[in-house]
Amino acid sequence: MQSTRSLWRYGQTVLGIIFRHPITGTSIIPILPDGRIVLIRRRDDGRWALPGGMVDWGEDIPSTIRRELKEETGLELAEIRRLVGVYSSPDRDPRIHSICVVVEVEVHGKMEVQDTLEVMEIQAFPANSLPPGQMSHDHTRQLQDYLNGLTTLA
Repeated sequence: MQSTRSLWRYGQTVLGIIFRHPITGTSIIPILPDGRIVLIRRRDDGRWALPGGMVDWGEDIPSTIRRELKEETGLELAEIRRLVGVYSSPDRDPRIHSICVVVEVEVHGKMEVQDTLEVMEIQAFPANSLPPGQMSHDHTRQLQDYLNGLTTLA
């Protein structure tokens, strides 16, 4: 019986390794030349959020940032300024367990919704006048850490 139980635990561990890895993604804090922060309103929950998304197979994080920024906001990446944090709490995203790399970036171009299935609206806000209420996922915390000048591992 003990041998069967040990084998079952081993099997669960192997299945967990194969099928239950967290997914890697990004949140982007886009800063316009005038200093305003660009946010999107998500179509799935109606809340404000940072643009971002999952890293595609064969893609590095800077490429993901460039692609997601363009897809969700129409803006172009000028420069990645700094790493704000890495957020890995299993409950940070209600859909899946994801590890989110958050970066501050300098952007330019015209704000324009590209992915209408995912994004309802784009707006730029002064740092002292962000939209009230809870943002999507854990983006409230990510923005607060950014505004406090922190580099967070959570």
